[in-house]
Amino acid sequence: MSEVKSFEDVLKIEDELERISAMYEFYNEDARLSSKAARVEFLITVYIINRYLKPDCKIMDIGAGAGEYSFHFARNGYDVTAVELTDANIKAFEAKLSPEINIDLHQGNACDLSKFRDGEFDIVLVFGPLYHLSQEEDQRKCIREAMRVCKDDGVILFTFLSNDMVLLTANFVENPDYFKSDLYDHETFKLKDGVFVFFTVDKARKMLLDEGIEILTEVAQDGLSELLADGINAMDDKSYEQYLKYHLYACEKPELLGHSNHILFVGKKRCKNEEIIEKRLEQ
Repeated sequence: MSEVKSFEDVLKIEDELERISAMYEFYNEDARLSSKAARVEFLITVYIINRYLKPDCKIMDIGAGAGEYSFHFARNGYDVTAVELTDANIKAFEAKLSPEINIDLHQGNACDLSKFRDGEFDIVLVFGPLYHLSQEEDQRKCIREAMRVCKDDGVILFTFLSNDMVLLTANFVENPDYFKSDLYDHETFKLKDGVFVFFTVDKARKMLLDEGIEILTEVAQDGLSELLADGINAMDDKSYEQYLKYHLYACEKPELLGHSNHILFVGKKRCKNEEIIEKRLEQ
């Protein structure tokens, strides 16, 4: 890997996999979900996943980061296999492993899961790769590999970064001059992809449908939580509990879906019979 001394150096790396790995040397994924506001994403996502869990489920966590979801479900008795690309996250993950935690950790690429069998897992989580894969061909490879390793009656969960919400949080949380910058198209409001890759709700939905995913539900994982982080973090426990209840009430409302930094799509592989019927209707 090229010598990297700053985040600006990361942006200059041309090779995508090398750029992603270098980014996590500067970006502490292990601490990302630690505040009350950031924790909303995790708590809502776990709530959704719990709908589909059954005893003895085998879970694959693709792009597992430092293991937030892997460790949660392993500690709750599930058999978890985790795949992570970057050295920094692998190191952070390994530091938390212990003999009593049933996690099979692999360093690998979400676009190539060839070491795993077809239909091996009941639940497949794809909570990071689609934040970074800039080429549509790689995005589709990632989706197809997740489908391949999932059982025919299993459930796959994909997350995307929302172009339309990140535009707001980038300006009001990170850079008050963002709207004057050249980091997005001032007519279409499409953010420029780089280390992170952004989707509109429609684009993400269409890609999954095109790849044969039947969408079961769509969820605004964190909603306005990053934009409102100061107020949420200042809440007492009672107020925070009620805020979480509100977010659970609102997070699957179609009209609020795009106003979330992270968007979760829950789906399953479309039945082969359904595909045959659709093809006949198209003829």
